[in-house]
Amino acid sequence: MCEPCCLSQLACCCGSAACSLCCGCCPKIKQSTSTRFMYTLFFILVTVTCVIMMSPTVETAMQENIPFYTEMCNKLNAGENCSTLVGYSAVYKVCFGMACFFFLFSVFTIRVQTSTGCRAAVHNGFWLFKFVALLACCAGGFFLPNQERFLEVWRYVGAAGGFLFIIIQLMLLVQFAHRWNQNWSSGVKYNKIWYAALALVTLVLFSVAVGALVFMIMFYTDPEACFLNKLFLGVNGGLCFIVSLLAISPCIQTFQPTTGLLQSAIISVYVMYLTFSALASKPIEMVERNGKNVTVCIFPYNSGLQSETNIVTGIGTAILFGCILYSCLISTTKRSSTALQVYRNDMPENERARCCFCCVDDTEDYDDEKTAGGQNVKYDERDGTIYSYCYFHFVFFLGSLYVMMTVTNWFHYENAKIERLLEGSWSVFWIKMASCWVCLFLYMWTLLVPMLFPKRFQA
Repeated sequence: MCEPCCLSQLACCCGSAACSLCCGCCPKIKQSTSTRFMYTLFFILVTVTCVIMMSPTVETAMQENIPFYTEMCNKLNAGENCSTLVGYSAVYKVCFGMACFFFLFSVFTIRVQTSTGCRAAVHNGFWLFKFVALLACCAGGFFLPNQERFLEVWRYVGAAGGFLFIIIQLMLLVQFAHRWNQNWSSGVKYNKIWYAALALVTLVLFSVAVGALVFMIMFYTDPEACFLNKLFLGVNGGLCFIVSLLAISPCIQTFQPTTGLLQSAIISVYVMYLTFSALASKPIEMVERNGKNVTVCIFPYNSGLQSETNIVTGIGTAILFGCILYSCLISTTKRSSTALQVYRNDMPENERARCCFCCVDDTEDYDDEKTAGGQNVKYDERDGTIYSYCYFHFVFFLGSLYVMMTVTNWFHYENAKIERLLEGSWSVFWIKMASCWVCLFLYMWTLLVPMLFPKRFQA
C-alpha cells in the first residue's frame, strides 16, 4: 500500500493529479477543496515565517542554541547576528514575495472556466514546482535594488491592500448575517421551532452586545479622562440601535420581508467586538491623582506576570490569523463571492433550513475516484470550475498584504514586535474604529438599496 500511495503523492507534487492523504479511512475530499487547502498551507508557512522574523524571543533563542550562528550569518552576508533576516524590513520583503506569487497566479488564471485546460492543471497541481517558485519569490525580495525606496513605496501598497482586505471581510460578515436569517426563516413555515430558534439566537446576541457595551463603559471610561472612548462608545452603540430599528421598519419590510433583527444582532456583536479591540489597542492614558500618575481606561487582565501577557498575545494572534484564513477561503466559494455584489433576496424556493447552513455544498454529487492506497478524491470540477481561480488568488494576494501590515503593527513598524502585537498604537485604533463604521454602513446600504433602486433589485 505504501508504494502506490507514494506514487500518487509524487503525481500530486510533480503533475496535475489532485492531492490527498495516504490514509484510506479519511473522509472523501473534493479536488477544489484539496487545491485550496494546499494554497492555504503555503500561506500559513510564510505567515509563520513572518511571525518568527518579528519575534526577538525566537531570535535570541536561535543565537543561543544554533551552533556557529554568527559564522553562518557572516557567510550568508546577512549582517551581524542575521540582522537583515529579522525585523519589519525582512517581513516586508518576504510578504512582497508571497504577494507577487499570488498576484502572478491571479493574472495567470484570468477567465479560466474549465478545469481541463493547461492553466487549470497548473493551478490544481505541480505543487513541488510552485513551492520552489514561492521560495524563490520570497528570497528575491532580499536582492531588490534601492531597498529603502522599495520599503517606503511597498508600505503604502500594503496599507491599501490591507484596507481592501478588511472591506472584503466586512462584506462577508454582512452576507453571512443575511444568509443566516434567510436560511432559518425558510424553515418557519414548515416548523415553528425555527421561529423559536431565531428568537432565541437574536436575544442571546443582543444580550452579548449590550453586555459588551456595559463592560466597556465600566472599564474603558473614566470621569476625568478618555473622552474619545466615551464618544465612540456612544456613537457606535447609537448606530447599532438605529440599524436595528431600521431593519424592522415597515418601509424596509415592504421590500425585504425576510429582513429581521437577527442580522442586526450579528452586526451589533461584531461592532462591539471591533470597538473593544480598538479601545484595547489605544495607547494608555494617565491622570494625576493624589500626586501620582495613574493609568486609566484599561482592563486589568494582567496581574504582572509576563507569562500571562504571552498567553494573551498568543491567543490574540491565533484568532487574528484564523479570521484571515476564514476570509481567504470562504470568500472564494460560489455563494460567498456574491458578497461583492449588492445583496439580493435570492432565496430559492427549495431552500431548506439547516443548523450548519454555511457548510452546505455549492455543488452536486460527483463520482469518486479512488486514490491508490489512500483517500478518495471527488472530482467536482469536471463540468467546469466551481469558483473563480483568479479571484481566489487575488484574495490571498490581499491577505498577504494584510498579514504584512498587521504583523508589523501597520504604521508603527520601527519598534514592532510580535510579542507586542496587542499593545496600543493610534494607527491600529483608528483602523479598527473605521472598520466599525464601514461595517455599519455596508449593512445599512443593503437595507436601503432595495427601497432606493427597486427596479434594479427586482431585476
